[in-house]
Amino acid sequence: MRSGVRIGLDLGSKRIGVARCDREGLVAVPLTALDAEGTWHSELRTLLDEVDAIEIVVGIPVSLRGAEELAAQQVRERIAELKAEFPGLPIRGVDERMTSAVAHRQLREAGHSAKSARAHIDALAAAGILEFALESERRTHARELLRAHRLVVGTDIEADTGRLL
Repeated sequence: MRSGVRIGLDLGSKRIGVARCDREGLVAVPLTALDAEGTWHSELRTLLDEVDAIEIVVGIPVSLRGAEELAAQQVRERIAELKAEFPGLPIRGVDERMTSAVAHRQLREAGHSAKSARAHIDALAAAGILEFALESERRTHARELLRAHRLVVGTDIEADTGRLL
């Protein structure tokens, strides 16, 4: 898995949830929520520079049926704007299904009211988006390692125990 900090974004119409991961890509943590109508691009640039980010991961709102509707199209347009503003920095979209619902539940279980937790919900949703992307990258990396092992050693590894066959 690539080493470096990634930034996760939950692009809402009122707030932009922001999360980051550690350099090893092990843990995604919520950071903040930026005002979507304010100077969030310059605030994001400052954060990207501070952490020396290697990538931005943006949640794409896909319906439960797996379809991309108007909201997804709007996020894709905003991703295109981000790519123009931050050339050279990889920006990818990932399915954000259920991340806001999970964030709402986590805050409710922690005793926060919906009104007092709005900004936290967006940052938690961004962390969920980033965690999904990191887990996907870890799975891909594990498959590549297994494939390389098979090619080099000529053996196979038992999937559930990790023992050589």
